[in-house]
Amino acid sequence: MKLVLRDVSIEFPVRPLVMGIVNLVADSFSGDGVTDIDAALTRARQQLADGADIIDIGAESARTNRGPIPEEEEAAQLRRFIERWPELREDRPTGTPSPLLSINAWRPGVIRQVLPRGGELLNDISGLPTDENARLCADSGAALLIMHTVGEPKVAHTHVGYDDIMARLEEFFAAKIALAERAGVAREAILLDPGIDFAKQRGDNLRIYRELDRLHQFGRPILLPVSRKTVIGEVLGLPNAAERDAGTVACIVQGMLRGAHIFRVHHVRAAAQAVRIIAAVEGAG
Repeated sequence: MKLVLRDVSIEFPVRPLVMGIVNLVADSFSGDGVTDIDAALTRARQQLADGADIIDIGAESARTNRGPIPEEEEAAQLRRFIERWPELREDRPTGTPSPLLSINAWRPGVIRQVLPRGGELLNDISGLPTDENARLCADSGAALLIMHTVGEPKVAHTHVGYDDIMARLEEFFAAKIALAERAGVAREAILLDPGIDFAKQRGDNLRIYRELDRLHQFGRPILLPVSRKTVIGEVLGLPNAAERDAGTVACIVQGMLRGAHIFRVHHVRAAAQAVRIIAAVEGAG
């Protein structure tokens, strides 16, 4: 399976990739947000040293108890980081792969301002309600991550229930992949994210972990956003998100056994080490 991003491609199967999270916000749900660009670059540099293959940079919290910030403010923060991103690529040790940059944004007005400036991947949490973000990816050459959700981001959807979450995911991804392809995104430039915790309840999330391999029918890489999720806190009785890293590693193990290709995490070193050990045991690393 090939994943084509801007100026680079990846052939799976390789060991799963680790995506480090850098939040350019003051109110990250896990308490690790920063607003200073130098601090964000330092955090990203450390994550790369700890084993991250991808850095996911976002400047708008997904928390539903906060209103959205102005589009221009979000875009300006992302532009500042993107302008400095080449510094991190230059710092990488000789012979190591160039790290990838993921832009975490969902509003077309923001994406239009930042995606032409850089980023191999658009991490879109909107659920692709229209083809606008797909067209922006097609124009820039960036890959598109399609995440399952319902309704608009920044709005709580705790009332949403499903008779069969896996059937809904299958229907959703079939429709959204077709929408993206019609907008000009090549199928090889599409990734899928089942959207753990987004418009889902505890039982839905746990079933996704159990039956993730059903999504391999689409032949696209699967990103599993496992880090410090609410479902981990619910199972372990841990209301503080920063205390959920052990549970995150457990979810990585389950995800690897079900064939996930990318893990989005806060604690990169623990995740990267877990991935390497499991890959070695499974004979893939």
